[in-house]
Amino acid sequence: MVSVSRRSLLALGAALPVLGHLDWAVASPAPTASGPVLLNYNESPYGPSKAALEAMQTGMAASGRYPYPHMYALAALFARQQGINEDNVAVFAGSMAALRYAVLAFTSPARGLVMATPSYEVPRQAAESNKAAVHEVDLNAQHAHDVPAMLAANPQAGMLYLCNPNNPTGTLTPTEAIRQALANKPEGSVLVVDEAYIDFCDAPSCVSWVKDHDDVLVLRTFSKIYGMAGARLGLAIGHPRLLERLAVFGGDNVPAGTSLLGAQASLEDVKLLGQRKALNASLRDETIAWLKGRGYACTASQSNCFMIDVRQPAEQVVERLAVQQVLVGRVWKNWPQWVRVTVGNKQQMQRFCEVFAAQIA
Repeated sequence: MVSVSRRSLLALGAALPVLGHLDWAVASPAPTASGPVLLNYNESPYGPSKAALEAMQTGMAASGRYPYPHMYALAALFARQQGINEDNVAVFAGSMAALRYAVLAFTSPARGLVMATPSYEVPRQAAESNKAAVHEVDLNAQHAHDVPAMLAANPQAGMLYLCNPNNPTGTLTPTEAIRQALANKPEGSVLVVDEAYIDFCDAPSCVSWVKDHDDVLVLRTFSKIYGMAGARLGLAIGHPRLLERLAVFGGDNVPAGTSLLGAQASLEDVKLLGQRKALNASLRDETIAWLKGRGYACTASQSNCFMIDVRQPAEQVVERLAVQQVLVGRVWKNWPQWVRVTVGNKQQMQRFCEVFAAQIA
């Protein structure tokens, strides 16, 4: 192992020219020296925006009422911003809930699930609970979804799942490949595109596709770039008939008005996305460059997480970093030497580099 020098850490910080020009009001306070550095759940280190927090405070006073008016208002706002109809948008207590309902609705013992690996494991878990066959297809050489292989995996599939950018790799699948999946998927199946991380990158969204296709469902969340993971709020976007099939599993499963008002304030904040996207990209890219400079391969992430080939059992690396109060993870069984790291704030990423150099490099 080699120790990291103060000079190298200062160099990492100095290599972030964008940060000095951004509004640090979007950031949370730096972690204390004794507190854990939480880089393990793809949460935002910045939390809800100031406007969202103020709106959520207002919403607390209305907690004695059902939140449906705020739910309809949020769906209408998102639809208006995206240029789609209000009835194409449904609100759920987190996009994870909508994803699980989609798997239950679109798969069965006769019609299975096709997804990539490594990718977000919730669809697989839901399909297994539904006694539906699961076909997991390796990512291609660019760590994107191998769409031709996915299309060939199960001609009777009821659902194809694409996470774009992908969790845990942070990598993008080209829009044209996703169009190929929609055009050539098994008849009667539904393409579900999980865009939990889309706001961190420049790739176009698939949301507008729902205007012309009744067999594609797009998922969005307020847990990532908007910093509202604990508020449990997500959106499903699709043809009304698809949304009805999800609703039977929990159509009234919406969060409190506090979360809904915070989400509306987040969508209305015209500066928030750009600021947080730039902060994340600068810290992510500089940290990856630092790791590559020490011989570690990383995925070409366009998200708020990336993976590192640590060249040894990744579970051991996770444990050694955790002893130093730096929490990363998790590990996917078919990538046993790769570990996922969430992009934190500047202080957190400096601490990660310091501990990684001392304990792993």
